[in-house]
Amino acid sequence: MKKLQIQGVGGLSTILVGEPLKNLTHYLPTQHPVIITDENVGQRYADQFPPGHVITIGTGEGIKTLETISRIYSELVAIEADRSCSIVGVGGGIVCDMAGFVASTYLRGVRFGFVATTLLAQVDASVGGKNGVNFGGYKNMVGTFNQPEFVLCDLKMLHSLPETQLQCGFAEIVKHAAIADAGMFEALEKDAEKALTLDPIVVERLVYDSLVIKSSFVNQDEKETGERRKLNFGHTFGHAIEKVTGIPHGQAVSVGMVLAAGLSQQRGLITAREKERLCALLEQLNLPTRMIFDKKAVLEALGKDKKRENESVHFVLLNGLGRAVITDISLAELRQLRDL
Repeated sequence: MKKLQIQGVGGLSTILVGEPLKNLTHYLPTQHPVIITDENVGQRYADQFPPGHVITIGTGEGIKTLETISRIYSELVAIEADRSCSIVGVGGGIVCDMAGFVASTYLRGVRFGFVATTLLAQVDASVGGKNGVNFGGYKNMVGTFNQPEFVLCDLKMLHSLPETQLQCGFAEIVKHAAIADAGMFEALEKDAEKALTLDPIVVERLVYDSLVIKSSFVNQDEKETGERRKLNFGHTFGHAIEKVTGIPHGQAVSVGMVLAAGLSQQRGLITAREKERLCALLEQLNLPTRMIFDKKAVLEALGKDKKRENESVHFVLLNGLGRAVITDISLAELRQLRDL
């Protein structure tokens, strides 16, 4: 097991890579937590949950709404959960986002932690303190910044995931390497095949290295006013493509990274060879690098992105593989992107 920590305004968040669900009781701040999980995780792992009240939600982005949050609040009120309670989200990114949002707002905040069951949650969604829900069809429009006390990353759980869910995590791993660690990018190029087979040594290293990168950005900039914005590489286009097409998050972010790399090349920040390496790595991990979509609809969705200010968007470009730069790009310039 490997451990790292994030220092947030509200306290210390401890992330444990390789710690199994069965050891959850060692980290609970209260004896009988409220566990929030989804139908799939509950069916497979409920027998490993510690004693406590379990709230089960559905699956998919469609349930990540204020209506679902309201139902969870109602259940907490019904069981008379008070400020001494703690909440544990056991699931993927959607469960962690919603459990963190509930814990941050119920009774103005109760203690909480996560058991991340998907690769995406382990390398990204459960870490860093972003909690929230979608609103009006737009991702994470309502939310909070609040760190979990702990995150357990049970790597053995990854073996039960379908390929599309693994793709989501691999897209985020590529993102972390592309923006912050050229050596990690090169190692991933060499180990892509082992990563796809979930080789335990390779996966543990990739999860840990990704978390080191993410935690370094979060420790510098918890509420995303500067450096942490670099973690949005590929996501500005990615979220818009995901909304318009309905494709899985990882696939949308993969295409978004290629589009951002194309813009980086247009500006002379990366070479054609560097863009080719990014595309080749994504393809090695069975991720798409291009797709057909409604350009007008994507640009309209992009115009409602949280990172937009007036007629510009805080956009993340590559300044060489392993380095990122944030720049304001006008919506007009994005409309002229050749590859869009």
